[in-house]
Amino acid sequence: MPALPEFRPRLLESLRGYNRQRLAGDVGAGLTVGVVALPLAMAFAIASGLKPEAGLFTAIIAGFLISALGGSRVQIGGPAGAFIVIVYGIVERYGLANLIIATAMSGVLLFAMGVFKLGTLIRFIPIAVVIGFTNGIAVLIALSQVKDFLGLQVSNLPANFFGMVSALMQALPTLHLPTTLLALGSLGIIVAWQLGAPRLGRSRPWAAPLALVPGSVIALVVATFIVSFWKLPVETIGSRFGSIPSSLPAFEWPAFSWDTVRFLLIPASTLALLGAIESLLCARVADGMIDDRHDPNQELMAQGIANFVTPFFGGMPATGTIARTVTNVKSGSTSPVSGMVHALTLLLAMLLAAPLAQDIPLAAMAAILMFVAWNMGEWREFANLRQYRLPYRATLLSVFFLTVVFDLTVAVEVGLFAACITFIYRISSLTRSEKMTANEYPELAGLESKLAAYRLHGALFFGAVKLIEAIEDQLPQRQLILDFKNVLYIDSSGADTVMDLLKTCRKAHVRVIACGMSHQPQDILARSGVVEALTPTNICQTLPQAIALAGLELQGDESPKQDQEN
Repeated sequence: MPALPEFRPRLLESLRGYNRQRLAGDVGAGLTVGVVALPLAMAFAIASGLKPEAGLFTAIIAGFLISALGGSRVQIGGPAGAFIVIVYGIVERYGLANLIIATAMSGVLLFAMGVFKLGTLIRFIPIAVVIGFTNGIAVLIALSQVKDFLGLQVSNLPANFFGMVSALMQALPTLHLPTTLLALGSLGIIVAWQLGAPRLGRSRPWAAPLALVPGSVIALVVATFIVSFWKLPVETIGSRFGSIPSSLPAFEWPAFSWDTVRFLLIPASTLALLGAIESLLCARVADGMIDDRHDPNQELMAQGIANFVTPFFGGMPATGTIARTVTNVKSGSTSPVSGMVHALTLLLAMLLAAPLAQDIPLAAMAAILMFVAWNMGEWREFANLRQYRLPYRATLLSVFFLTVVFDLTVAVEVGLFAACITFIYRISSLTRSEKMTANEYPELAGLESKLAAYRLHGALFFGAVKLIEAIEDQLPQRQLILDFKNVLYIDSSGADTVMDLLKTCRKAHVRVIACGMSHQPQDILARSGVVEALTPTNICQTLPQAIALAGLELQGDESPKQDQEN
């Protein structure tokens, strides 16, 4: 059994040789990321059907824990857009108390994944599955924001696709023009700032700090000022949710029913899987930017602790966030200290400026999330689908369609199943056998009527057992040589098939000689009894040795039947 990973946060390593200069860089980066995270944290919570402070609590508590305990030097944790659809569905179906339990359960699963070193396995999820559900989530996020973007009067927006579309279509006559214009203006400011700020920073050195401020913050400030100054009749955070508390909540154990909890395993597993994928993908992006390598198992354990603790203090699911992590790196972060400063910055902003947040218009928040959804999706992949083979296209499109129309859990399950079937088909198609001829091996000259030699290639597993069965249909008169030199892997089904071949050959009085077995094939063949059935005298290192051994017997006119009986 492999040893369990050591719990060693990257913070401990990063503090070696820590100096005042690095501290200044981390503080500056943390302050910048805190400004970026403030509107996003509230927007993600609102879109998830929660109060805006749930996003702030998550960014503060989970953000601090993920940075302090994680396996990456620069990753920023907090609420993420990928969770919006899942969290909204859990709240609508099971209620807020069971969201807390589901989030805590996902934390336990994440920590267990890290303990059992499953961090590297997340990387094996096919990219078609990741792109499919990411684009599907982006579509659902954008669709869920149409209500606040247009100011529609919808009492309760369903979580499912068809219910959501039906409710929005029925509410279209209630479109509120001031809300729509404010949302369009906010979206225009975000896009214009995103395109123009970097150019301004390059051409005007004095404006470089402004380029680090995201357009979402600018749009939020401008929209809030317009609504407050002109007293526009639009819905705000205060009018829908009331005031935001100016302190962190105390620990609260939710009231829940065990009859309901047993239904939360699938939602909790979905939260854990999605959180693991998002955080490790984010960490890999950060590694490429700072030429570093994160510890995936330590990162999963930190994510688990954060997701177990945060919901009992009013938070929601958390994971690594790419946009905030990239901002952190570009702002000069050198260690996890910047992530901890980012959390403290949000805490300070909440303590000092919570009353101001109630004037933020929900139309501006919807515009921010529309922009997030657009950046979240990899839309060019749809245009490039023609470049890929049918299995890739089918997997991506099916996961995308199922995510949008049905459920993320179903989409990922179907996507992984389709990817596994595709992988099995491809590997089995690469597995083949080649019959050796006298042209390649002159030693076979004159023996081909009584001797057959086959070289096996690829993986001999349950998807390729017909390869051995085909050899059974063409048995030679006296001797059969199997060359395993190019066999990379054999599973139990493949070993059983080889054993069946030996039994068939024994009945037909055909001697079997094996050669070229490497470590894994020899190990599984030994444990399944194939090596013992062959006997040491019928096992060689190389194909020429096997041909020479068979040739000596045939030239000596010895009976293979008697040899096997002996």
